[in-house]
Parts: sequence; C-alpha cells; structure tokens
Amino acid sequence: MPRRMTPSQIRSAIRQARNKQKQAIDKHNREVRQRNQKVKQAFNTYNNEIRRYNERVRANRQKIATELRRLKSSTTVRHEVIHTSAITLNNCYEQLDAGESSLESSNYGSEFLDLSERENANSLALSNALESDTEESNITPSDLLRTEIEEMLNQLSPDLSKRWRGALFSLNPQNPDAARHFCTSAREVFVQILDMNAPDENVLALNPSSDTTSSGQPTRKEKIRYLLSHCGLMTSEAADFVDEDIKNVLALFRVFNDGTHGSSGKFELNKLMSIKTRVEDGITYLFSISQHAKPSP
Repeated sequence: MPRRMTPSQIRSAIRQARNKQKQAIDKHNREVRQRNQKVKQAFNTYNNEIRRYNERVRANRQKIATELRRLKSSTTVRHEVIHTSAITLNNCYEQLDAGESSLESSNYGSEFLDLSERENANSLALSNALESDTEESNITPSDLLRTEIEEMLNQLSPDLSKRWRGALFSLNPQNPDAARHFCTSAREVFVQILDMNAPDENVLALNPSSDTTSSGQPTRKEKIRYLLSHCGLMTSEAADFVDEDIKNVLALFRVFNDGTHGSSGKFELNKLMSIKTRVEDGITYLFSISQHAKPSP
C-alpha cells in the first residue's frame, strides 16, 4: 500500500505543483512577449524599409523632374554628346517605368527599378552639372579618393578593386593624364564585371543566335540580356535601359577626355566629383544586377 502523506507533505506537494504551474505560465508568457516583440520589431523594420524606399522614390522622381526641366530649358549646349545621351536614357527609363508591373514579379524587380530610377536621375543631374558655369566648391582633391565601392569590387576581384582605386588616384586636376588613366581604368571595370558574370561561352550556350562582334564574341547587350534573364527581368525595356545606361557612362568618358586635353580645358573639382559619382553609381548598378543573376545551370 502507498505510504500515507502527512499534512505537511501534502502542503509541500501542493506548493511544488503550484510553483511548477507558475513557472510554466511565466515561461509561456515570457515566450509570448518575446515572440510579440520580435513580430513588432519585424513589423517596424518592414515599415521603416517601406518608408525609406518611398522617400527615395519621391526624392529620385523629384530630382528627375527638376533636372529634366532644367536640361530641356538649356539655351546653349556645350556637351552635346552627354546632353543627347541623357535625354535618350530618360526616354528609355520612361518606357521601363511604364512596364514596371512586368518586373515586380521578380524578387529583384523593385530594387532594380529603384536603382534604374537613380541612374536616370544621376545622368540628368550630371549633364546639367557639366553645362553649369558654377565653379565655387568646397571639394578638395582628397575628396575624390573617397569611395564606397572598393570592398564591393574586392568581392568580385581584388585586381578590379585595385584598378578602381588607381582610377581615383589618377583623378586629379593637376594630373595631365587624368582623363586617359581614369577612363581606361573605369571602362575596364565595366568590361570585367560583364565578362566575369556573363562569360562568352555561357551567353552563347543560353542563346546560340546571340548577336556577336566581328571577332565572334557576344555583344555587350547580349551579356546584359543574359544577366537580366537570370534575374527574372528579361524584358526589352530592361535590356534597352541597362545598355543605354552603360552607353551614357562611356559617352561621359569621351567628354572627359575632351575636357582635359581639348579646347574646353580642364574640369573643376566640383565637376570631377560629379563625374566620379556618376561612374561609381553606374558600377554599383551593374554590379547589383550581376550579383542578383542566378548561377548558370
């Protein structure tokens, strides 16, 4: 027969049972509070991201509207190549924006549209900056060396990161070969990002009827199509915009060379900074596309 419990033992057992029950309830309540806190934090983070995204969109669209009005109201144009390229890129962006619904199904679609909008705004702003006669600036030569993409490029290739750093070191108004050095290095960064992430053989394997150069290599636009297809963003509007964006930067290199060695003279520090920022953001844009492209099968 089971041993009978004394009144003291019964009271002790009841206290232990109550304590265990209380501990279980406290643990449950604590886990609920922690779960609710995490949900609240996630909700706040999501709302903050949406808020920041909307702020960027409003800022970019306002910038585009302002810079486009300023560009179209120009009575004299000194850098016709950049002016025309900026207008063309804006037209491509309007077509891209009109078809945004076809891109938003991709996980990368919203970010791609956001970055494309920034590229268009930057292009228009730079064209206006190059036409401006304003020379006052608090920019120093050391400011031209600051960069936010060195580590990003290092992920792809340490050599590419060093090449960009070398391009910035050459970007000095006192350097008579600034344009040649900067343009050569910066152009190579664009070429290498495309070649590393869209190898010729992979592009041709995906589309054997790809347009090719005279040497039989896929064209730049075919490489862009390859990357966009692996991002789930392969539309003609997307390919046209990305290709035109790179053309816009390459056109800038031509003007920059003329500005250093030609009749227009050297660019002031504020214009050099604008050029550097435009190229840097263009590299970031192409890098972002390449990193979101799915691995080749």
